[in-house]
Amino acid sequence: MNAPQQIATDAVARTLTLQWSDGRQQQIAHAQLRRACACAECRRVRLDGGTVQASPDLTLTDVQPMGYGVQLVFSDGHARGIYPWRYLAELAGT
Repeated sequence: MNAPQQIATDAVARTLTLQWSDGRQQQIAHAQLRRACACAECRRVRLDGGTVQASPDLTLTDVQPMGYGVQLVFSDGHARGIYPWRYLAELAGT
């Protein structure tokens, strides 16, 4: 999957907006992104039957392009997971 044409984060609305080349625009809440982190630590929490906690006032503080996706940095200091484009598109569809 190709990268979105545009990525924007809104700290007030606490959403990440992806604008795809086919004209689709998707929004994902920052807290949803944090709960869906695919790093080893967060995956372990979910595999053990737990839920990754994300405060409702959590925000993204940085978005770092990584070629096949982005690394997201959250206001709680978490910055371990890389979110591939396909994974972000799937998250936005839920």
